Amino acid sequence: MDYKLFRVINMLSGRCSPIDWLMIVISKKIRYVYMFVLIYMWFKNEHYRRVSSKAMISSGITLILHALINLFYFKPRPFVKRRVGILIPSKVNSSFPSKHTLLSFAVSTSIILYDGVLGSIMRVVSVLTGISRIWTGHHYPSDIIGSAFIGSMTSIIVDKTMDTFSRDTPGKKGNSTD
Repeated sequence: MDYKLFRVINMLSGRCSPIDWLMIVISKKIRYVYMFVLIYMWFKNEHYRRVSSKAMISSGITLILHALINLFYFKPRPFVKRRVGILIPSKVNSSFPSKHTLLSFAVSTSIILYDGVLGSIMRVVSVLTGISRIWTGHHYPSDIIGSAFIGSMTSIIVDKTMDTFSRDTPGKKGNSTD
């Protein structure tokens, strides 16, 4: 099933140059959009600075999780075992998890928890990032879905944990008086 869905998406690559170009750009350069949004949020106001901080912490944790998973689990990329459409060169490292997808969902989830409009836009960009990784021949759909789940859950846990600690810290706004 995973390979069949991969083929449905990946078979479309190489058929339309403008879409191929877009998928390559998304796959290779979308991280700059996320960095720009986080920098913008950092300087906008204190509320957005906290959101940006949470997104950066979540991103750092997902990078650690990526490294840990790769220490114990290896899944060959689609182009290693099969003949697939590959639009950009790639390392022959593990297909799961997708670092691009982990980071994009970590950031978009952190944002969507506080700003529904901007977060929804970033979520769409995250989904496009995942699709672009399949389109370019680098990941299976299960890699993308699993990475989206891990990135999203990491952000939710970081958000709840930081809120809990900030409430319990004396001198912080919203602390408990129990």
